[in-house]
Amino acid sequence: MRQVVLYSAMSLDGYIATPNGQVDWLSEAGDYGFEEFYKGVDTLLMGHNTYRRSLELAQEYPYFGKQGFVFTRKEGLAPEPGVHFIWQGIPEFVRQLKRMPGQDIWLVGGGQTNALLLNAGLVDQVRLAIHPLILGSGIALFNGTTWRTQLELERHTLHPDGMACLDYRVRKG
Repeated sequence: MRQVVLYSAMSLDGYIATPNGQVDWLSEAGDYGFEEFYKGVDTLLMGHNTYRRSLELAQEYPYFGKQGFVFTRKEGLAPEPGVHFIWQGIPEFVRQLKRMPGQDIWLVGGGQTNALLLNAGLVDQVRLAIHPLILGSGIALFNGTTWRTQLELERHTLHPDGMACLDYRVRKG
């Protein structure tokens, strides 16, 4: 069965973006294993705000060759190249997606989508690139109520610039 991997960069105080959605603090980041991870996924999941922000940054869908699913509250949005909009039955949709053949599934975010899928027991791995930066406020990695979830550290890498990369397996049951 395919794995859903929440792979995200965040500040030391747990934010994935500033309050207005800016991620300019990521611009100085290196690769830190992202390219290897990216080759192992063929499907992306993200919330509508994260999708719109990615379009603002790249001027077009930046994940060509990867199937994208955007979760939204807006019913009836027409598909865009490489992207389908899902507005109902999100946990069941992801359960079915995991059973389909393919590579791993990247949970891009944002915070509300992360919390929804974690609470539904659909996240298998959490991979974090923790930047040595305190934002003070912003969009949290898990925006909304999350249930207690046990994680098991599988790997960690500390980089000379202070970046810490942590890979966790979500304990089931």
